[in-house]
Amino acid sequence: MADGRELLSNVISSQMDLHRRFGGVVPEVASRRHVERITAILQEALDRAGVRLGDLSAVAVTQGPGLVGALLIGVSAAKALSFAAGIPLVAVHHIAGHIYANQLVEPLRFPLVSLVVSGGHTELIYMPAHNRFERLGKTRDDAAGEAYDKVARLLGLPYPGGPHIDRLAREGKPVYSLPRAWLDRDSLDFSFSGLKTAVGNLIRQEEKANPADVAASFQEAVVEVLTEKAIAAVKRTGVTELVLAGGVSANSGLRESLAKRCAEEGIRLRIPPPVLCTDNAAMIAAAGTYRLWDGQTAGLDLNAAANLPLG
Repeated sequence: MADGRELLSNVISSQMDLHRRFGGVVPEVASRRHVERITAILQEALDRAGVRLGDLSAVAVTQGPGLVGALLIGVSAAKALSFAAGIPLVAVHHIAGHIYANQLVEPLRFPLVSLVVSGGHTELIYMPAHNRFERLGKTRDDAAGEAYDKVARLLGLPYPGGPHIDRLAREGKPVYSLPRAWLDRDSLDFSFSGLKTAVGNLIRQEEKANPADVAASFQEAVVEVLTEKAIAAVKRTGVTELVLAGGVSANSGLRESLAKRCAEEGIRLRIPPPVLCTDNAAMIAAAGTYRLWDGQTAGLDLNAAANLPLG
């Protein structure tokens, strides 16, 4: 990446096919595949960009949160590159990376609120400026993406469940009444565990339940809560910009719902293209650039942190 926004290459090695037969990510399998692929992927990224290792001014890496085995491999590779090339090492928070994926489309305008929705995270983040984060709300149990995967399994759909439920929902109607967990009156936290349980009970009690209608009802329940809490966060902070981030931001139902509500409320909505929604190196490079410019570099004693707090 050049100058924080010019993307020279972005090579992604997906493991989805590898984990699909297990119905979810197996940490040990993921770590082994990282070991097998990381050197080749790094070289391919350099080749596609038309640069050599000596041309780099810094290397950024995800420090956490995430599966510690996979994180350790990335951190070890980044430290080796930093030492070999004599360039700064920059540690990046995974959630910050997802937010900064939007920077690759158009410069972020502060202050803003970001709704981060992925397989492991559902959070509302307030950003008054670059590299400054304040968490307004988080999931108290299942993340939205995790709920999608679990409901997909109940419906007999393959992993990852999100895209399959999204497609199936378009074939059905939200005819089933499913709960929305609004929690406390002023809370911006999320909870999807009860919704997942309600879907399981519905499928068991109604043997002839239409899968497309179940998918549509489930998606409407998730999307409504995500949308309304995001709008509430924007109003509470007084910002005019909402940024969507994370793998679930590729969901068509969520995009349409947020676009509609933001248009009604006069809120500027930013959504990255699908290739930048799921995990990728470009978003880490974008976030890393702004940490580098702020002088926030790491030493060679950097370690992976599975539960790294944002900020």
